[in-house]
Amino acid sequence: MAYRLANELSLSETKLDDDEEREAAFYRLEMLGYRVGQGLAERFSRDRPRLTDTLDVIKFLCKDLWTLVFRKQIDNLKTNYRGVYVLTDNTFRPFSRMSTEAGGQAIIKAQPFLWFPCGIIRGALASMSINATVHAETSQLPSATFQIKTINTKP
Repeated sequence: MAYRLANELSLSETKLDDDEEREAAFYRLEMLGYRVGQGLAERFSRDRPRLTDTLDVIKFLCKDLWTLVFRKQIDNLKTNYRGVYVLTDNTFRPFSRMSTEAGGQAIIKAQPFLWFPCGIIRGALASMSINATVHAETSQLPSATFQIKTINTKP
């Protein structure tokens, strides 16, 4: 279902009248991914000791959870140790069979395919008690970059 929604969004032309419809579909894709991420993280982290450090949770996400979903690990993890993590996947599987059109249209059409994985990341982090925002981008197919910013909740 997520693939079908993303595919329909990437094929449709952007019009001012359809902006609300596109945003609603993006929100729906992210929420589908959020629920999937929550379920996966709960199921596959229950046999492990509780991860208390945020960096350990991100490493679990990059190694174990990403392997379950995309059959490979994240290629690169960078952090500034202040709550910002950048995950890079050089051969992102949903982009692996997309054609690269001239004029940069392929990158624009690939954007809807990043919403579902953003939701997966956010849902997995939320199930491990980490509030975060996730932003994804691609500058060259088939690579994808996900930026995670943790939100500190201080009383």
